[in-house]
Amino acid sequence: MAGTEIKIPMVGKVLEVKKKVGDPVRKKEIIAYLESMKMKVPIFSTVDGVVQDLNATVGQVLSKGHVLAVIS
Repeated sequence: MAGTEIKIPMVGKVLEVKKKVGDPVRKKEIIAYLESMKMKVPIFSTVDGVVQDLNATVGQVLSKGHVLAVIS
């Protein structure tokens, strides 16, 4: 898949998804929040672009390295 993959740095439960497919996103903008070790952890975009794919829903538990989003 073309684009930049945004991967989860740790195991966590999705608390909130801030973006949806087709939304523009800026570098350092929050895409989602995870809960990990009882902390609310923001997941940031590493590039400017458009959300091409989003692989998370609220309540879902994600593994370290899971591709949360693809930005093109």
